[in-house]
Amino acid sequence: MQLVVNIIVLASIYALIACGYVLIYRVSRVLNLAHGELMMLGAYLVLATASLFNGSPALALGMAVLLSLVAGGLVYVFLMRKMTGEMVLAAILTTVALGILIKGIVVLIWSAQQQYPAQALGVPNPSLAIAGAHISLWSAVLVGVTALTYGALFVFLRFGRWGTRMRAAGQNPLLAAQRGINLHAVYALAWGLSTLTGASAGILMALDSGLTQAMPIIGLKAFPAALVGGLDSLAGALIGALIVAGAEVLLIYYVDPLLSDVVPFLVLVAMLIVRPWGLFGTREELDRV
Repeated sequence: MQLVVNIIVLASIYALIACGYVLIYRVSRVLNLAHGELMMLGAYLVLATASLFNGSPALALGMAVLLSLVAGGLVYVFLMRKMTGEMVLAAILTTVALGILIKGIVVLIWSAQQQYPAQALGVPNPSLAIAGAHISLWSAVLVGVTALTYGALFVFLRFGRWGTRMRAAGQNPLLAAQRGINLHAVYALAWGLSTLTGASAGILMALDSGLTQAMPIIGLKAFPAALVGGLDSLAGALIGALIVAGAEVLLIYYVDPLLSDVVPFLVLVAMLIVRPWGLFGTREELDRV
């Protein structure tokens, strides 16, 4: 049972991060390789809000999530908007430069030492027992947040006015613009929501096990989950996360723990050989990469 719980927790982490990759690619066809760094920035913002709202952990966490949403929108407005009409490769390289910049800023402000946001907020992290298996409180919260996030995104994209606009912009941006949809507002919203979901994962992981400069590596490991499922599919990101997490946990348990950083990319290579566009992706979407 403990093995199942470990797979569910890791799959939830990957799924919550991977949906951010999918949101941006689905709308603007850009691969955001700074997603892991934006996730880390959201986690570090908790340290800032914890000092501002001392004694109010819920308010501090809510403000950190809100600031992450705003940060994602500002990244598009002041940086990625300039890439409109440019080569896709130029936009991707811009996100790489953005990731390096965020790492440098984080080190300058908060140093490279390991931080513990849970201590700054004054919140506990007890272990819960479920059918003989153990899971920490914040890991359980992360699983719940992932489920709620995917449910909310499915409803938003299917029935929400702005969700419909996002789908339209992703399918045919020229026609969407001709029908009066503000593409820049849609893209800014996509970047904001993507950063919000990634930051939520980063915040909850930091509350569970602390915060280090290595957090972007987890964001990079979640990238194969999005590719395995298909970069244009939220459902694919969820299934891909479960596949990657299952393979990683099982190989760590039965083979060698040192394989943890390699397994996601081995699964990715296997999928690229068998079905390059992912489980729920399409050939048409692959041709646009």
